[in-house]
Amino acid sequence: MAEFLLELFSEEIPARMQAEAASHLARLFRKAMGERGFDEAALACTTYVTPRRLTLVATSLPLQQPDTREERKGPRTNAPAAALEGFLRSTGMTREQLKVENDGKSEFFLAVIEKKGSATASVLADVITEIVKSFPWPKSMRWAGRDYVWVRPLRGIVALLDGKLVNVTIGDVVSGNVTWGHRLMAPGAISVTGFADYREKLLAAKVMLDVEDRKREIIKGAKAEAARAGLIFRDDPELLDEVAGLVEWPVVLTGGFEKEFLDVPAEVLVSTMRKNQKYFALYDLDGKLANAFLVVANLVADDGGKAIIAGNERVVRARLSDARFFWEQDKKITLAERLPQLDGIVFHAKLGTQGERVQRIEALAGHIAEKIGADPASARLAARLCKADLVSGTVGEFPEVQGTIGGYLAAHEKLGRNVADAISDHYRPVGQNDAPPESRVAIAVALADKLDTLTGFFAIDEKPTGSKDPYALRRAALGVIRILLTAKINLRLAELLGKSVAPDLVTFFVDRLKVVLRESGLRHDLLDAAFAAAGSDNFVQLGARIDALRDLLATDDGKNLLAGYKRAANILRIEEKKDKRTYNGAVNPALLNLPQEQALAAALDHAVKHAADAVKREDFAAAMSALAALRAPVDAFFDKVIVNDPDPALRENRLNLLARIKLAAHEVADFSKIEG
Repeated sequence: MAEFLLELFSEEIPARMQAEAASHLARLFRKAMGERGFDEAALACTTYVTPRRLTLVATSLPLQQPDTREERKGPRTNAPAAALEGFLRSTGMTREQLKVENDGKSEFFLAVIEKKGSATASVLADVITEIVKSFPWPKSMRWAGRDYVWVRPLRGIVALLDGKLVNVTIGDVVSGNVTWGHRLMAPGAISVTGFADYREKLLAAKVMLDVEDRKREIIKGAKAEAARAGLIFRDDPELLDEVAGLVEWPVVLTGGFEKEFLDVPAEVLVSTMRKNQKYFALYDLDGKLANAFLVVANLVADDGGKAIIAGNERVVRARLSDARFFWEQDKKITLAERLPQLDGIVFHAKLGTQGERVQRIEALAGHIAEKIGADPASARLAARLCKADLVSGTVGEFPEVQGTIGGYLAAHEKLGRNVADAISDHYRPVGQNDAPPESRVAIAVALADKLDTLTGFFAIDEKPTGSKDPYALRRAALGVIRILLTAKINLRLAELLGKSVAPDLVTFFVDRLKVVLRESGLRHDLLDAAFAAAGSDNFVQLGARIDALRDLLATDDGKNLLAGYKRAANILRIEEKKDKRTYNGAVNPALLNLPQEQALAAALDHAVKHAADAVKREDFAAAMSALAALRAPVDAFFDKVIVNDPDPALRENRLNLLARIKLAAHEVADFSKIEG
């Protein structure tokens, strides 16, 4: 067993491509080795990536390719000569090398092809070439004299098996044992003998090979710089991933800008620093944006970073000046004055313009506001203006702050906090980690925006298919569900929309709800059981029903009741199939001869009434409690009573009694859909 080290050294790999490239390298290596007879599952390999190198190290690699033996069935012995000749050509064998076998029906030729495994080093040479020439970069370059493409010009290949060179030539690049350190701080060539030596020498040459090490160094430096300035650094995982892909030796430095720029909305300042310059914003102890930022340099500067900081401050000052210009210009025009421009922006060819969409959202937001106890006038005003900032200069320059800028402009116009917050928050929740809006007016507008999107695209049959969801309808549905559950809005979708909801849209919502519940650890079968009984698009009620059902099934009474239900359902299914009829008639008290069936009938009368009453009150815990009381009489019934009595009248009455067990359970959930 041996270690294999592969490094593909190139010009700078874009940060956004690095993580996926490392994953592709491991996948392609395992696949290629598996196709050549190696045990793919046993291949332990790890990948690393920096801006200039893609590295793989595999351990416990056999030095010899496994031998292979293949049996290939040929034509019958009495087949035409042409068939045999074709088989011989396909196998590369002679007639004398074939075996003759008999399968009990006829004799046929059998080719046994045995192949001795090659040295792993020669196999790896083919694998490296295949990987380089088939690598799935999102974008790549082709340059003169090379018959392959790569993300940026490929400069070198390190390929070592058990410390020995694997010879491979790709274009004009020849493999060796030489890599290079940091471009500026250690630019010379480095000879390596294996992975441990490679990693150690790269570190000495100012290259942190592991991206996680670079991230830790950035966070450590960021916190230290922030503390030194008396400020706060906030984690930003997405930006951290990107910045860690831009540097091989991260050094965190602090820069600043003039305080007057803080008059611009903080989100705009953060956006331009983050998106355009890859800076981390800093905040004061009150949580407000400070006039300082962190930049991650790729070297230790002789002057302590003064020149780097000064250069970045000049750049950020120009960017913030642009942002301030757009903001000052936008304040001169009211949101209402911008509305006519929305009539010239097509939302979708089949759904009209943004202006027409705003009219729909306004009407729906007013309707929803009345249903949820929000001020309808404020909701309608916020909805009317919620898209107006799309035609502002600030959003034109910084699209990611749409909605937010509308809220700032509404506050500038003194339209009221409810309206400003609703405009600012109507896109929320944007992602899984984003909180839903809190105020009722904002909730009304956010729901109206998302529901209009969903109903519109479903109406024109533009639904998500497979992994494709170009209009982010799944995200919109998840947003609606999260808003309803978080705010405990106890209404049906039909009530919110003011019209009948298309059945396929309800099904779509239920599927999204299953995703939410599954991610929270709840079982999907409980959702199926609760929804089948409720038949409702009231997700708050549905959630409460599921919670109560889960709590019931966590008890011994609940588990045994489920077992009794399934036993009753199985008996009914078998007997109904045999008798070609359904048993759901009234139970005749006069035919209840045994005390156990009398007790069960009485318990069912009590349970059905109390469970139904509790469901009407939406007290699902009480409904489950009423069902739980059936556990003892159901157990006693099955222990002492023979359902298939020789007397047909008694048999039918007892089957009707079993049907009532199903009926009682179905008051709160369809137990047939519960697993276990």
